[in-house]
Amino acid sequence: MPRPDAGCIWTSFQSSGKRHLLLTGGRGSGKTTLLNALAALLAEGPLPGVTTWAEPGREVRLRENGSGAWAAVGVFDPGLPGPENRMRPVEKAFRAFGMPALARAGAAAGEWTSVDEVGYLETTCHDYCAALLALMERKRLLAAVRKQDLPFLQALCQRPDVFCVDLDAPYGRLGCVIMASGLGRRFGGGKLLARLHGKPLLQYALDATGGLFARRVVVTRDPAAAALCRAQGVETVLHSQPSRSDTVRLGLEALAGHGAPPLDGCLFCPADQPLLRRETVACLALCAACAPGPIWRPAWQGQPGAPVLFPAWAFAELASLPEGQGGGAVVRRWPERVRCVPAASPDELRDVDRREDLVWLENKYYT
Repeated sequence: MPRPDAGCIWTSFQSSGKRHLLLTGGRGSGKTTLLNALAALLAEGPLPGVTTWAEPGREVRLRENGSGAWAAVGVFDPGLPGPENRMRPVEKAFRAFGMPALARAGAAAGEWTSVDEVGYLETTCHDYCAALLALMERKRLLAAVRKQDLPFLQALCQRPDVFCVDLDAPYGRLGCVIMASGLGRRFGGGKLLARLHGKPLLQYALDATGGLFARRVVVTRDPAAAALCRAQGVETVLHSQPSRSDTVRLGLEALAGHGAPPLDGCLFCPADQPLLRRETVACLALCAACAPGPIWRPAWQGQPGAPVLFPAWAFAELASLPEGQGGGAVVRRWPERVRCVPAASPDELRDVDRREDLVWLENKYYT
C-alpha cells in the first residue's frame, strides 16, 4: 500500500480538526523524512524542539533544534539482549538536558514544536515524559513516535486530540465500492466505456481508488464494464437488481464475503467522476483511518459532493436502505457526523450525465 505524502497528510490533518500530528511506524517506515517535509510546510527554519539520532554501536544523542547542543541519552551496552538497539538509557541526561530543551521549546515563539523521535529510551524517564505532555498543553506537537508495545507510546498515539498516521498501515482496513450500476439513460447508454482522452470513463474511477483499500469491488449491470474490471483483477459483482439501494447492499455483501476480516469503513465511489483525484481519495481514506467516527466526503468551497466514506457504524443502515435510495439517506440522517476534505477544484466533483458533459471535459482539460 503506498505511503501518503506530506501534502496528503497535512490536508487530512487540517480537515480532522485535531491539535497534534504524530507519525508512527517501525524502523524504515520513513517517519523522519515525512516529519521533515511537514516541518518545512510549517516554518522556514527548524521548529523548536528536539531530535534524536543514533551512532550505531556507540550512543543515542538528543539534540536541541536550532542550537546544535546535544547530550547522550543512550549508551551502547553489548550485554543487553537483542540483535540491535542495545542502548542503555541515561536518565540523568533526559533530566539535565532533555527537559530544559522541551521547556525552551514551549516558551519559543510560534504555535508548533517538533520532537523526533519518542521511543523506548524516552519512556524510561517518567519526568521527561511528563515534560513532553506539558509541552503538548502549551504548543501543537509534530512528532515521530516509534511503534512499540509500550503504554506511554500507545497512549500518546491514542489521545483524542492527536491525528496519528501509522506509516506501516496508513489507511487502516477500509473497503471501496465503485458504483457502476447506472443505466445511463440521459447519456444514451454505454456511458461506463465511453472514452475520455482515450480512456474508458470507468477506468478513471479504477485509477483513483487503486492501491488504497484493503478490499475493492465494482458493482455493475454492464457485462462489458465487468469484463474491463475483471481483466485488471478487480473484484466485480454483475447483477440485474433495479435500485440504487441494491447496489449499495450488494457492494457491502461482497466486501464482507469469503471470510474477510471486518472493515473499519467503506468508500462509495461513483464511476462517472473522471476528474476525481487519487490524492483526494487518499485524503478521505487517511482521515477515516486516523480520525475515525465521522462520515467523510470531499467538498468544494463548503459544497459537499461524492465519493462518501462511511465508518463501520453506518453499515447496518446502508445495508437496509429504503428501495431506490443511496447513501445520501444516511448522510441526511446524521448531518452532525459529516466532515469534509477540500477538493482541488469544482470539476473534481462533477459527474458525467450526458454526452455533452464528456465533450465539455474533453475540450476543457485535454485539448
